[in-house]
Amino acid sequence: MEVNTLSKIETVYFTLFNYKEWSMVIAATENGLCYVGSQNEPIEELEKWVNKKMSRVILTESKEKLDPFANELMKYIDGDKNEFTQTFDLRGTSFQIDVWNTLCTIPYGKTVCYSDIAKKVGNPKAVRAVGTAIGANPIAIIIPCHRVLGKDGSLTGYSGGLPVKERLLQLEGISYKK
Repeated sequence: MEVNTLSKIETVYFTLFNYKEWSMVIAATENGLCYVGSQNEPIEELEKWVNKKMSRVILTESKEKLDPFANELMKYIDGDKNEFTQTFDLRGTSFQIDVWNTLCTIPYGKTVCYSDIAKKVGNPKAVRAVGTAIGANPIAIIIPCHRVLGKDGSLTGYSGGLPVKERLLQLEGISYKK
């Protein structure tokens, strides 16, 4: 029996999402949204992520393929949508995916702390690991890691930078400690 060691070539579609003061690269596979870049970061950020997470990839620019995701993101920014319904194609460890799925259960306009997430994923002592998994969230904003604050309600790290986290919290009307 011959084993095919070559993995299938995947296409990752991307576009620059530019709306109001927001500018970021977004990307999807045929299976769903897989990446939302940091505010004002170049395409190289996506390229690094793709090279780390996927083995054989063709990057293809396609505004049309990303329109459904971009439309939901625009409605969220405008305050007309408080949850995302498009599909995801998450690339991470099973622990990371558990954490990201748990983040999706945080209601719009509400917050939790890292220890709450650790408890919900069944490992209350894994607070630091939860923080690391949250920091690796490939589709920030859509998977609402900005809704996780310190135990005292204070702002904590955000892979896109604290000013972006503050903007997202303000957009949702969430108060926090500086």
